[in-house]
Amino acid sequence: MNGAAAKSPAPAAAAKACAAQVREGWVRLPPMQMPMMAGFGRIENRCAAPVTIVGAKSAAFADVSLHETRIVDGVSKMRALPELRIAPDGAAVLKPGGMHLMLMQPHAPLKEGSRVAIEFELKGGGSLLGEFEVRKAAP
Repeated sequence: MNGAAAKSPAPAAAAKACAAQVREGWVRLPPMQMPMMAGFGRIENRCAAPVTIVGAKSAAFADVSLHETRIVDGVSKMRALPELRIAPDGAAVLKPGGMHLMLMQPHAPLKEGSRVAIEFELKGGGSLLGEFEVRKAAP
């Protein structure tokens, strides 16, 4: 029994060592104060198993959600994404005109150069924390 208990932390430690990462995260600062903003970046999964994001939240905003913009019959349409699956050794790119974060009702005015933390909720438990820089335009 003690031998089995001693071995059980090793897989958990290995799982924690392999985690998805948010890279190049940024939030577009609108030209005037608005109740919504958009977030972009790259979420990389360097693990052997897929990662599925099922939600997002931030202390800086009242609501955070994943959305996707697509052209349907010549019209740009946006829809909420209930989940985002990232394959092993894959990445999801959040960019203007495609998948992005909708950041609703900031709790305080944001300034260019400031940073906000966004926590992504993962299917099966756990979370992924990303840092996003506030910018006026795309990098």
